[in-house]
Amino acid sequence: MSSPARRWASRAGTAGLTAVALAAGLQFSVGASAATRAPAHPASISPGLIARMYSAADPYSPGHQHPYRHGVVPTRSRLSKMRSWAIAHPHAISAASANTLQYGGGVDGIGVTNGHEKVYLVFYGSQWGTQGTNSAGNITLSNDSSGEAPYLEALMKGLGTGNELWSGVMTQYCDGVATGATSCPASNTQHVGYPTGGAFAGVWADTGAASPQTASGAQLAQVAISAAAHFGNTTAASNRTAQYVIASPSGTNPDNWLTQGFCAWHDYNGDAGLSGGPVTSPYGDIAFTNLPYITNQGASCGQDFVNSNGTLDGVSIVEGHEYAETVTDQNPAGGWTTSGGSENGDVCAWNAGGGAVSQNVSLTTGTFAMQPTWGNDLSQCEISHAIVTNSGNTVTVTNPGSQSGTVGTATSLQIHATDSATGQTLTYSATGLPAGLSINSSTGLISGTPTTAATSAVTVTAKDTTGAAGSASFTWTISSSGGGCTAAQLFGNPGFETGSISPWTSTAGVLSSTAAGVPAHSGSWLAWLDGYGGAHTDTLSQTVTIPSNCVSATVSFWLYINSNDPTGTAYDTFKIQVLNSSGTVLATLATLSNQQAGSGYVQHSYSLNSYIGQKITIKYTGKETLGGGYNTNFFEDDNALNVK
Repeated sequence: MSSPARRWASRAGTAGLTAVALAAGLQFSVGASAATRAPAHPASISPGLIARMYSAADPYSPGHQHPYRHGVVPTRSRLSKMRSWAIAHPHAISAASANTLQYGGGVDGIGVTNGHEKVYLVFYGSQWGTQGTNSAGNITLSNDSSGEAPYLEALMKGLGTGNELWSGVMTQYCDGVATGATSCPASNTQHVGYPTGGAFAGVWADTGAASPQTASGAQLAQVAISAAAHFGNTTAASNRTAQYVIASPSGTNPDNWLTQGFCAWHDYNGDAGLSGGPVTSPYGDIAFTNLPYITNQGASCGQDFVNSNGTLDGVSIVEGHEYAETVTDQNPAGGWTTSGGSENGDVCAWNAGGGAVSQNVSLTTGTFAMQPTWGNDLSQCEISHAIVTNSGNTVTVTNPGSQSGTVGTATSLQIHATDSATGQTLTYSATGLPAGLSINSSTGLISGTPTTAATSAVTVTAKDTTGAAGSASFTWTISSSGGGCTAAQLFGNPGFETGSISPWTSTAGVLSSTAAGVPAHSGSWLAWLDGYGGAHTDTLSQTVTIPSNCVSATVSFWLYINSNDPTGTAYDTFKIQVLNSSGTVLATLATLSNQQAGSGYVQHSYSLNSYIGQKITIKYTGKETLGGGYNTNFFEDDNALNVK
């Protein structure tokens, strides 16, 4: 039993200097008298000058001594220093060699994204807060004060819609040409793909643990690899046209962006120069972007760059920059770069190159501030371009029609595809398969034993060696196994009224009684997590098996958060997670905090339908941070895991 005297002690409530405050010294005012404006164009910055600015010799370049920072977007103040150094060192690199982008010959056979782009957004770290959805169906996160998450999802959903032509600029580049080539012949079949219908492929709030304060390149690469597994992209073929945007939360400093003068960069996991070293991927090469919380740097990373009220201008400008560079140089520097190493976005960053300037681009999902990118065909920065389509092969996948199956019963389906060209090898992939099923990338056979009753929207794709691809979509309904499910509550000792913690497991002192002056939601016993007034973590968990013949599973509990923490910041948290039998976290259902204090007992309920037929552990983790006069108590009671 717990003693109240051990708790109620105070906890430090002083907050550290925020990243916004740290970045303030880098910001500068950008005035505008109109709602929309076109920034001044520094026409004197020639491609040759840009090559010197981005060369390894420029000590002010964020890529100096950090060669893995491919396509790095310098802050606007850092760009000014880079330009001054380049002007003062005219012989640092040959200007003549920098007029166009050249093909790098590919790395691991990969130069450009020569198919339909798949962009996966990963919001990395528990600091993002609780996940929700806005009226447009885009992700929201409780600690995303600027609204970057739904804005990014809307941007990626909009690219390739409404016949927008910003994406067309990139389609002039291709694979399948000689190293050093500066153009692609009309007959080429491996051009950068146009993201018809949207580039967005998925979003993941990876909030199971806090992201590091200063993540290394290797740590970000590992998150991208984990994201590939999360989204089911577990083959090299499924990652050939994929990129993972690792978005870090406000107040963090991934790769020291706040002090080293940049806004973002991109790379792939196998880069030998990556900070922290290259990271091995079991799923083929993984392209990823280091995207910090852009608005923390204000005007220095593009706030109000196009629009006078453009708080999020820099978010779309910077991420658009990295997206454009990834699709044209997916495994740097095997794609298209200048001889000095600049990519198509670098040449035009912050309106540095000749031609078009940054401006609003209208997509079906909204209007976004975007920068132009370099086009070899006109030797200038371009904001739009006619779409260049891959000619040649046609791959056709035979639609197998609607499928059905039963939980626990093995099933298989052979996918058939044909190619208009001879001598081609087809690679198969699938999205949306029922849990327990997988596709053989070489043969197209889908097989396995379904584990979850649900109806899934499945898309299978076959791609040949030139990059030509075809798809077919259908539904697959998995029914529960025979015998029906008996409605039941599966937790043992759900309200702790046995006076012992079993069959729960917990840290010491979690079981408490109303005799100790602590309120219970009902009865005489409850779980009391934290309240020590210092750095402390309490856990409470129970393992159950959800019958495979059930169609619904829900976990619920009552939680009373009592705290004297300052409002506005999640100092102390209560996390609800699902683990497998090996202890691996499968999902974080929610992260509550002292910000939800003051409402008495509140019931929380979450679906567990994804885990029907599995043995899982439900784990609650209460975490306090510093002392200094503040504490948070999490009173938890009346649990239920209901199935039917």
